Amino acid sequence: MGLINFPAALRIVALAGILLADLAYSIDLDINDEQSIKAAASTTTYAMMTYYKGNESGQIPGAFPTKWWEGSTLFLALLQYWHFTGDTTYNDELRVGLEWQAGDDDYMPSNYSSFLGNDDQMFWGLAAMTAAELQFADATDVGSGYSWLSLAQGVFNSQIKRWDNTSCHGGMRWQIWEWESGYTMKNAISNGGLFQLSARLARYTHQAIYSQWAEKIWYWSLSTPLISNSTWHVADSTSAIHHCDDQGDTQWTYNYGTYMMGAAYMYNYTNGSTVWLDAVNGLLTKTFDTFLSNNILEEITCEPTEQCNDNDILFKGLLSSWLSFTALLVPSTYNKIMPVLKASAQAAAKSCTGHNNNTCGVRWYLSTYDGWIGMEEQISATNIFVANMIAFDRSAPVTAYTGGDSTSNPSAGETNSSDTNPKESPITAADKAGAIMLTIAFVGGWIGIMGFILMGS
Repeated sequence: MGLINFPAALRIVALAGILLADLAYSIDLDINDEQSIKAAASTTTYAMMTYYKGNESGQIPGAFPTKWWEGSTLFLALLQYWHFTGDTTYNDELRVGLEWQAGDDDYMPSNYSSFLGNDDQMFWGLAAMTAAELQFADATDVGSGYSWLSLAQGVFNSQIKRWDNTSCHGGMRWQIWEWESGYTMKNAISNGGLFQLSARLARYTHQAIYSQWAEKIWYWSLSTPLISNSTWHVADSTSAIHHCDDQGDTQWTYNYGTYMMGAAYMYNYTNGSTVWLDAVNGLLTKTFDTFLSNNILEEITCEPTEQCNDNDILFKGLLSSWLSFTALLVPSTYNKIMPVLKASAQAAAKSCTGHNNNTCGVRWYLSTYDGWIGMEEQISATNIFVANMIAFDRSAPVTAYTGGDSTSNPSAGETNSSDTNPKESPITAADKAGAIMLTIAFVGGWIGIMGFILMGS
């Protein structure tokens, strides 16, 4: 579409939607045109931000009280949107929200820390790490004023204290606290997420502690059913009760993606180690063999049965972003990744025809709107559109030695007593749960639709 002032143009489109509600709007995407991709991303970013209330009077910046971790996915999408399009419209909300939830420099805010999972905290650490790598200016006048790098370091410092040697010879539990359902599980996203964060900190800072932990987590994962380095199958979880001999085998895109992303960073950090190249190629091939429908990304566990919850809808959007970063960090993967990113974006654009306001669906492979609606659908669509911008900007994320200037604090988060691993207690059968994030009721509905339309004026 080639729009220049995207937010202003979107408001015009929203007003037109009120006057011409009988017309079915769609995202007219030319996948080979930079401005067209930017315009598509602007449309879905505007839509996803209609669900965000943290910038309103009386609301809490960065918070979605019933699904706190999703704030990090919103800000991850915003960071990449800003970086690749240059649109600063949402940067104030982004900066304030990322800082407001910082806790004591570790993303363990007191309002939510008593029921968080390790994966929840980890995703906020990845958001802060992304801010540092994309040179999003450190905050000095909002919230705590912590630097992005220090927040990522704070999450790392707090999580390695919870490395659990009482079972399975190590590993991260899914949940932090023993009273939480799922505490007995050691799952892929918690371990793969900390592996990814460690690898990214290693590359950014060149500090050995981070690479040592990345290797430790990687090789521990290989020693369990979580990853096979012969088939590159990634299991969702394994149980501490059963000494990590069993596996929960539900297949999710982001489990593969988080390990692949960490391996890509380690490959880049080690200047081309074949160990990490083999891992990247193995995981990438298995991911595409498992999660593609006509070259279009599909969440195979829930999309065919239309059983995806809000968490699930975000997963392939996260994978889209991690695929684009992998293509930048491991250039030999670029030509394999780009056709999938392009086909998925084209299909996603065709799904964004709902309710006369570019509401996007879940099942991109249908190439039409499927009736679903919510913030999560818009976040994932934004992610796949922005991921395609690497066709026009192939510069890798920066490090402290290539232009990154986020302030380091290797002892960040060390003073927070809530970070320590809780005392072990007897395990009961009631503790066992599937190793995916807690299912949250699907929200949005017609309230979201009307909010989208009215806020455009």
